[in-house]
Amino acid sequence: MDAYDEGSNARHGPDAPRRPAPPAQRVAPADPAETDVPPGLDPADPAETDVPPGPPEPVPHPGLEPQPDLHPGPEPQPDPHPRSEPEPVAALAPPEPAGPLAPPEAYPPAEPRTGIAALSPRYQVGVALALAVVAIGVCVHIGMTFLHVAPANTVTRAHGEAVDDWIYPEFEQNWKLFAPNPLQQNISIQVRAGVRGPDGMTLTTGWYDLSAEDGRAIDGNLLPSHTQQNELRRAWDFFVATHDSENRPVGLRGSLSESYLRRIMVLRLDRDDAVRAATGGSGVIERVQVRSRTSNVPPPDWSREKVSTTPSYRELPWWRVPGDEARGGVR
Repeated sequence: MDAYDEGSNARHGPDAPRRPAPPAQRVAPADPAETDVPPGLDPADPAETDVPPGPPEPVPHPGLEPQPDLHPGPEPQPDPHPRSEPEPVAALAPPEPAGPLAPPEAYPPAEPRTGIAALSPRYQVGVALALAVVAIGVCVHIGMTFLHVAPANTVTRAHGEAVDDWIYPEFEQNWKLFAPNPLQQNISIQVRAGVRGPDGMTLTTGWYDLSAEDGRAIDGNLLPSHTQQNELRRAWDFFVATHDSENRPVGLRGSLSESYLRRIMVLRLDRDDAVRAATGGSGVIERVQVRSRTSNVPPPDWSREKVSTTPSYRELPWWRVPGDEARGGVR
């Protein structure tokens, strides 16, 4: 029979694929105990008995004799890379279930921009320009203030009017930076009043030292009021600056300083109950008189300077109090 016949009983070479045998020719597997096992292998060990099966032997049909193969195929060649026998394994542990694959680490989110960087480029330019204008204004103000308090120099002589226009009146400086002149005198303001009583008689009170009263209110007080510290002192400085040595007013500001100082005296006398103390009851202030008491600050003990401590007085003329101020119209 031709080896290349396509019949069902044709035999093929070792390299050709085998076709499955018909159902009638399939043989049930024999008992494991009766299976031929190569010597040296344990039939009970599946790892040792796992031997690749050889080509199945042909099963003759009943009533037919096997025919000799007239065209034998080529003899099988030995495998140049023989497989080694597998080593016996005592026990195969079940593979551990692999956990879910972790997603690749995401990039950390970028930090949000803050401040000027969070604005759009157009607004960033606007903010930069605003900051530049503010910085220039601050530098100009500091320079003008420096020129105002500095001693006379070439710049102030040439541009003194521009400096004064910048400083006055909002940024006035009434102290010297390079040549401070601390007070070396104690000045106290005193007042007395002429009070008309219910019987029509006019009585003159004693002198009230208003500066001493303010000093006692400030002493030991952590938060003294602005009135106690500056009202009386600034009123007297205002009067002295607008009057000559004969107590005559100079210009309109002189009359204004007199009215301002007189109103303060009436209010302080009424608050101190000077009227009731003088008349024993109700009364009206008709006139007031103000004076200053000035004495030099004594030098320290280690100084050799000799200074007179005898006080000097400056008495102002009597000022008649208008009716509306005497009846409380200044309140």
